[in-house]
Amino acid sequence: MTYEKILRIAMEQSALDLSCQPEDLCSDRNRVVISRTNRLARKYLELPFFCQLVTYGNSVVASVSEDIALFAKEYIDRYGTVRSFETPAVLALDRELQKFSNRVCFMAQYYLPVPEMIVPVACDLTLRVMDKPDFEKYYLPQFGNAICAEHSDRDVLAVGAFDGDKLAGLAGASADCDSMWQIGVDVLPEYRGRGIASAITSKLAREIFALDKVPFYCAAWSNVRSAKNAVKSGFRPAWVELTAKSEEFVNQLNGRNDGKSN
Repeated sequence: MTYEKILRIAMEQSALDLSCQPEDLCSDRNRVVISRTNRLARKYLELPFFCQLVTYGNSVVASVSEDIALFAKEYIDRYGTVRSFETPAVLALDRELQKFSNRVCFMAQYYLPVPEMIVPVACDLTLRVMDKPDFEKYYLPQFGNAICAEHSDRDVLAVGAFDGDKLAGLAGASADCDSMWQIGVDVLPEYRGRGIASAITSKLAREIFALDKVPFYCAAWSNVRSAKNAVKSGFRPAWVELTAKSEEFVNQLNGRNDGKSN
C-alpha cells in the first residue's frame, strides 16, 4: 500500500465524516457543508456536528449546523488553512459559538503512516501481539489510552511490551471505521524514555497493515511526547481537526457543574 493510497483512504473517510466529497479536502477552495449523520462515519464521532473544521493543508472544510453556516464561511475565507486553527482567530470563533451554547473543544493533529518508514524499532522488552482474549484483563486506568473499557467493542488488536510477566507498555487498535484503525499507546512512567512506545506502535501498525487496514494516530497539539512517538514510529502529520462541543460537555471535561465555561 502506497502513501498516496493511504492518504486517499483517509480523505474518503473524512468526507464520510464531514458530509462532503473527498475532492473538497484536496481542493484549494474552502468549503462549508451542512453536517449530516452517516452510519459509515468514524464510530466515536457524534453527528451531526455543530461546527467541525478540517484541513489537509490546502483548504478548510467546515461541516456545520445551518445556524452557523454563514459565519463559518466568512471565518474560514478570512483566516484560511493556518489561522483558522490558531488563536486569536479561534477566540473569535468561540465567541460566535457561545451564542448557541457551544464552545471550541478539541484541537488535534492526525498522523498517517509512511509505509517504508514503518520498520521494527529496537526494544529491550518482549513484544507480544494480543487478540482480544489476551488483553481483556488489561482494561486498567494506566492503559486507558491504548484500550478503552467504555468502548471495548471497538478494541480489536494490541501489542504489549512485557518485562517478564509485567506489562510495561501497550499499544491498542480501535476499529473506528471500516477502513481505518486508530492506535492508542500507554507506557508505565518508570519505563518511559526507553523506546518502548515507538517499538509497540510500529509493531502494531505493521500488524494492522497485514490485515489490509490503515493505521492512524491522533495527538493533541500540546502532547509533544505523543507527537514525537508518532514520528519515530513512521507516521507523519496528515490533517488537523477543530471540534466544537456543547458548553455542558466542555464543563464536564473541566470538572464543572455550575453551568459556566472557563
